[in-house]
Amino acid sequence: MKDTMNPRAEIEKLTAEIESFDYHYYMLDDPLVSDAEYDSIFRRLQKLEEANPELISDHSPTKRVGGKALDQFQKYRHGLPMLSLANALAEEDFTAFDERVHRVLDLNPAIELEYFAELKFDGLSINLLYQNGMLTRAATRGDGEIGEDVTENIKTIRSLPLRLKTKNPPASIEIRGEIVLPIKEFQKLNREQANKGDKPFANPRNAAAGSLRQLDSSVTASRPLKGFFYGVGEVQGYVLPKTIAEFETELEGWGMSVGKWRKICKGAKEVIQFYREIEGIRDDLPFEIDGVVVKLNSFSAQQTAGFVSRSPRGMIAFKYPPKKSITLIEDIQVQVGRTGALTPVAILTPVSVSGVMVKRATLHNQDEIDRKDVRIGDQVVIQRAGDVIPEVVEVLKEKRRGDERKFKIPDFCPVCGSPVTKPPGDAVSRCTGRNCVAKLRERVKHFVQKDALNMEGLGDKIVDQLVDQGLVKKLSDLFEVGFDDLMTLEGFAEKSSHKILNAIEGAKKPELSKLVFGLGIRHVGEATAKLLAQKFKSFQKLRDADADALLEVDGVGEEMANSIREYFQDQATDAELDELMEKLAPLEPKASGASQHFAGKVFVLTGT
Repeated sequence: MKDTMNPRAEIEKLTAEIESFDYHYYMLDDPLVSDAEYDSIFRRLQKLEEANPELISDHSPTKRVGGKALDQFQKYRHGLPMLSLANALAEEDFTAFDERVHRVLDLNPAIELEYFAELKFDGLSINLLYQNGMLTRAATRGDGEIGEDVTENIKTIRSLPLRLKTKNPPASIEIRGEIVLPIKEFQKLNREQANKGDKPFANPRNAAAGSLRQLDSSVTASRPLKGFFYGVGEVQGYVLPKTIAEFETELEGWGMSVGKWRKICKGAKEVIQFYREIEGIRDDLPFEIDGVVVKLNSFSAQQTAGFVSRSPRGMIAFKYPPKKSITLIEDIQVQVGRTGALTPVAILTPVSVSGVMVKRATLHNQDEIDRKDVRIGDQVVIQRAGDVIPEVVEVLKEKRRGDERKFKIPDFCPVCGSPVTKPPGDAVSRCTGRNCVAKLRERVKHFVQKDALNMEGLGDKIVDQLVDQGLVKKLSDLFEVGFDDLMTLEGFAEKSSHKILNAIEGAKKPELSKLVFGLGIRHVGEATAKLLAQKFKSFQKLRDADADALLEVDGVGEEMANSIREYFQDQATDAELDELMEKLAPLEPKASGASQHFAGKVFVLTGT
């Protein structure tokens, strides 16, 4: 008599088999069955689920092929923030970090701290939420507190478990890691892009980010992304091991990929030795890395060390020197920023640096130009500082032909013609024009960016059109832009116009810290904006704050306090802010500070 099995039992059996096949194939590189046999079992599961849709589980392997396209990604607030790391850009920087950690922990400098070192993958940071062992949510890092929900896309990554391989999973756990695209797969993808006539990706990191942030998850499923996991956020119903090394071993047992190249190091010397060893094999690794992440191995030591601003004191990104290229300065142009700062920019003969085609590089200011003796027509060495911002680091003076030309920042703004000033002791020249259109453009771009009011879709080209056509003459005008206004802009249709209007409407209740940052007050960055918001609670109280009150905020010195007061005391700015606040209702901070945000929660600072 032929054995029969009810659909539920057979679906569970096939699901377990395919999970085992995937684990051995993608994690252990040890296939248990042939591709043909795998496909046959997979198709059988698909047919059973089609016939019994009520039996489809969220962790079914069929979820990995992608599904219905989304209109947009939803926002997701992480249980605990995903903090960023401070950088060590040289061995002496790491030694200084080690000395600081000793001081913070109040330890004798002769004691060799135990560190855990592993690769710093150059990918896209991700936060996975597992509840009772099941993957229920996945979100990008975003601004560290709020990311984008990419759950359906993450499910398509076959090397990543949809349920943890353990009989006793945590009730809830956030697992942090990095999504990357192997170099060989990146090269293959770019060949396919070229064959289709599509624009190639600049580097594996951009390819990974672009692949994961597809509204159509079937596109993500077609690209062989891989995840590496190393950190933990909010936890419930789980007791952490004593060390990061033990935690990563547990992650591996749960079916998560962890880096192959990692080491427990006794003291700074062993860390530096590991750093050098990895640098020696860096070009042979199957993935792009830009350094080594070094952490206090002990969770309790990390907790004791705490954090400063948005970075943990017990961890650091020990980065490798940026890759460099040689090219020609064809011209030097001046860029006017939101505060009126005039920045000289080198226009270059295009050259590839770390996989990115670079056409422009910052020269910082006139003092730097004079110090390096940079001239138009020079052959120069450029690098991407922090592997991000292109800059000129050296002039190859021995290659000069004699027709190179010196450059001087103009005495009048190249955009509005207003006089340029450079106060004594200040390295930056500034446009004095109150109505400089270049300053307005950059102020608006800063205001709408992701880390400020996050008006998604309102990119640089659209801002340029809004300003150039006179639709936006001050920040509050953004909230007066209507459907008919957008339809007059180049490249706009009904759908894109409605999307922009929805983004503007959604920005009317910003977090107070994001509003403060978005105003672009000189010297006030993201971290300071958060501290100011926590201190004063309301925008009006911040506007009214005197210098003494400002100086009570951690990290605010006299120069910054004066800058904030000058900003709010300016009559034109004051009038503009009155109009702006008629449109906005900033949200008060929910906690009184970062320390309270973490109070009573189990957390580990292991972000990248």
